[in-house]
Amino acid sequence: MSNPGPVHLRGITWNHTRGHLPMVATAQRFCELCPEATIQWDVRSLQAFADAPIEVLAKQYDLLVVDHPSIAKAANRNALLRLDEHIASHFLADQAANSVGSSHASYRYEGHPYALAIDAAAPISGWRPDLLERAQAKVPETWQELLDLARQGLVILPGIAIDSLMNFYMLCGALGEGPFQHTGKVVSEAVGTEALFRLRQLLLLCGPECFTRNPIATWEKLSTSETVAYCPFAYGYSNYSRKGYARHPLQTGGLVTLENNARLISTLGGAGLAISTVCQHKDVAARYAQLVASPECQSTLYLDSGGQPGHRSAWLDAEANRRCNNFFVNTLPTLDAAYVRPRFDGYLDFQDEAGRIVHRHLTDGGKEGIAIEALNRLLAATTYAEERAS
Repeated sequence: MSNPGPVHLRGITWNHTRGHLPMVATAQRFCELCPEATIQWDVRSLQAFADAPIEVLAKQYDLLVVDHPSIAKAANRNALLRLDEHIASHFLADQAANSVGSSHASYRYEGHPYALAIDAAAPISGWRPDLLERAQAKVPETWQELLDLARQGLVILPGIAIDSLMNFYMLCGALGEGPFQHTGKVVSEAVGTEALFRLRQLLLLCGPECFTRNPIATWEKLSTSETVAYCPFAYGYSNYSRKGYARHPLQTGGLVTLENNARLISTLGGAGLAISTVCQHKDVAARYAQLVASPECQSTLYLDSGGQPGHRSAWLDAEANRRCNNFFVNTLPTLDAAYVRPRFDGYLDFQDEAGRIVHRHLTDGGKEGIAIEALNRLLAATTYAEERAS
């Protein structure tokens, strides 16, 4: 590498083995290759990862691990670099050609990429073969079989506000109407009512603790439990399918089907690596980002350090799958089919309040139509506020 002079970069990521350790490991290696550089990674909670305003963090950090719905707001406030102005087109073309589902495209806004998809995720299923065998039960293939398994006390899933909203989107899509298909509506009352009814029915069978669990707590419980044996949908973590990380490495797969034979459709998650516009060493930051996102690093150092790659070649890599109980090949079709959330400027504000509306209905009950009406009013208010500000 050329000598750029003394360089210090600060980054912010999320606080889990999957989010933090691969950034530390790749930073260490990059700085060995570029001794003039130092990179410091700070962490924030999983909830803050979904909620924290990127435009605020971008004033404090050079490198940011971000969620794709934040891209529009950050881009409109000139908080993140347009990566096509700092990274070669052939590298970006490789990233696009080897995307897991729509991960790469999810970080594009108005024709420009604002982050590299270094991590790919969506809700998947996971289970403990030993506990299912003990209960003389099998992995469910349909919604009805899932309910039957839940009635035996064997099912666990995340039910905090943000995950409840993502699961609501998932059910709407499988019921024939993806969210945000009609102007001014999140979803029609008929489809939204059915989705909320089904989701609440399932959660009530799984116990009140689910309403306070996020995906990490869900997978931790499933991989250590002697009671619950199956999770039908939670954002996947390959860590819990790895021997030496999980007490009982999990088996993973796709989602169940409804009575119409439509399979549930996950809501895309994952994480991208972005560069702040206030970064004083943009070229060095771009070189580091390319190292992290490169196919070589993604299937070796990044994976070795607990990361969940975003490059498709790593998901197809035989050694990566051997070490992760075939997590990647078993769940890749689910990620390829995953729904991409909206990225309009006010979406994150909508998402925060919409999650609370859905969660309140799931915990307290009431008429589903009232909750759907509240969601549609919230969307109209959010859209109006954005139009007024533009």
